[in-house]
Amino acid sequence: MHMGKVIGMAVATRKDEKLVGSKLLITQPVQLDGSLTGQPIIAVDTVGAGIGEQVIYVIGSVAARAVQRADAPVDAAIVGIIDNTECETGGRDAANGNATD
Repeated sequence: MHMGKVIGMAVATRKDEKLVGSKLLITQPVQLDGSLTGQPIIAVDTVGAGIGEQVIYVIGSVAARAVQRADAPVDAAIVGIIDNTECETGGRDAANGNATD
């Protein structure tokens, strides 16, 4: 599982029929300290996440299982919304952005 921040939405009027009705969110990977890292990905939302929220996402074959269609062409899926984080190495509270150390 990975942490990310939803930074936008992708609208595709034409897509694989197995994705019809799915919400596609642009998700930016984040590090434990909340800093953005890597390239954004498009993930299928399975939990009702919104722009600005920190999320948990999965990639690879487990992503297709997360959308409950093993045959769906899905590489990434959002499977949780993070309320807050706590980490010995200087994590941060996602709800208000304050450092936890």
